[in-house]
Amino acid sequence: MIAEAVKAQLACCEAFEMVDVVKPGFINLKLHPQFVAEYLEKMKKADKLGLETAVQPKKVIVDYGGANVAKPLHIGHLRSAVIGESVKRIAQFVGHEVIGDTHLGDWGYQMGLIITEMQKRHPELPYFDESFTGEYPEEAPFTISELEEIYPFASGYAKEHEDYREAALQATFQLQNGRRGYRALWQHIMKVSITDLKKNYNNLHVTFEWWKGESDAQEYIAPMVEKMKADGFAYMDQGALVVDVKEESDSKEIPPCMILKSDGAALYSTTDLATLVERVKLVDPDQVIYLTDKRQELHFVQVFRCAKKTGIVGDNVDLKFIGFGTMNGKDGKPFKTREGGVMRLEHLIADINEEMYKKIMDNRTVSEDEARKTAEIVGLAALKYGDLSNQASKDYVFDIDRFTSFEGNTGPYILYTIVRIKSILHKYVEQGGELSAVTILGQVNESEKALMLEAAKFNEVIENAYQDLAPHKICAYIYDLANAFNRFYHETKILAEEDAAMKKSYIALLVLTKEILEICIDLLGFEAPERM
Repeated sequence: MIAEAVKAQLACCEAFEMVDVVKPGFINLKLHPQFVAEYLEKMKKADKLGLETAVQPKKVIVDYGGANVAKPLHIGHLRSAVIGESVKRIAQFVGHEVIGDTHLGDWGYQMGLIITEMQKRHPELPYFDESFTGEYPEEAPFTISELEEIYPFASGYAKEHEDYREAALQATFQLQNGRRGYRALWQHIMKVSITDLKKNYNNLHVTFEWWKGESDAQEYIAPMVEKMKADGFAYMDQGALVVDVKEESDSKEIPPCMILKSDGAALYSTTDLATLVERVKLVDPDQVIYLTDKRQELHFVQVFRCAKKTGIVGDNVDLKFIGFGTMNGKDGKPFKTREGGVMRLEHLIADINEEMYKKIMDNRTVSEDEARKTAEIVGLAALKYGDLSNQASKDYVFDIDRFTSFEGNTGPYILYTIVRIKSILHKYVEQGGELSAVTILGQVNESEKALMLEAAKFNEVIENAYQDLAPHKICAYIYDLANAFNRFYHETKILAEEDAAMKKSYIALLVLTKEILEICIDLLGFEAPERM
């Protein structure tokens, strides 16, 4: 009875071609082809394909990257960079004001190790002479490759030699307390490292609005600690300064958030809280999103609760943690090089590009030079899509053969679909057609209808992906859309269609499909070549 009443209500709705009641209480709805065509036409003409953008844009900071200065990027940095960049782009696309911050590890023990090793190798440099009052050299006394050799050597040496380790800890302390020569050397380390990091992140199509690090938060630590003490939140426990963050509703034990160790040293939690103090001062964000390994979840629970409890951020500020799983090899263990070490990110990118280059050259349709350039574009898509198509919190297997395949749920398959559409549109224009003079009509066959319905889901998918901060939802959508297009392509004579209006309708649908796919891959952080 209820179903019949609903059917009666929908009888005058222009959206439906058919409303049918099936006992005991199902309703089958069939959209009117004309309604769908008109909806897609409106999408085609609208800004951002008709997406409803934020009425009141939020100020959002996305904290991703987390590279350590003086160390090369390795595959452990891949997921935070790739997922973070996509989350940032999605939030920007729906209309928010977004700042990406790399939050560098630039202030810890590794700096003391480098300073100590540099002094051992080059004691004559002015940075180590406390009586030196002149100008320090403008050029760094090392290159990036020397710097990347110094750190692991010093780190290994310190583990074997206690006096060396003590010297490095002392150098870290003196740097953090403003010793002039060490600060100058630190500036060199920062400049050389950041130049190299920017180059490597650019190769991944990952950019940051802020290149801030732990060092930027230092000036906020002392006043923040004093305020926590004065307000009665921080207290001494076994020599350490802590803030209680447990809540009555907790089902498991949440330890206090440690603010200072018993020797007075700051911790990651201290730096993260002081960074929030700085962020509130600079932009007063409505939301801060953090991307790190999911094993750091407890740390962020403690930091978020401490920030709210002590008034560093207001109750209305949304602090969000996206914890991601690990990237594993085919053996199911964290991905390693053949020698068993952690792979550098640039080597991983080079391996994927080489694999793509071989596959493109197998087709032998383009020159060697063009194949190299195309391999870089498609290789990046293979890498990013391979990562982003998995739910962030899940571990996944990095399989270079599968990721670089032109078939199945892969980046190259998506790009191949876009290139195929570009090729058809290019031929249409060569035959004298005008892309601006085409209109989508009501569909005539099942595969066209399926493609139209997939295209119509765009806005809902983007809203969902933003709501859940989930790029994998966009991957799932464009895979379905690409499949729907390829079915339509195989079942329809598009350019050979004799009915001129019908041909224009097909072309109009292709124009829209291409635009949806291109917007989506841009939100995922890669692009499509002209040919493949």
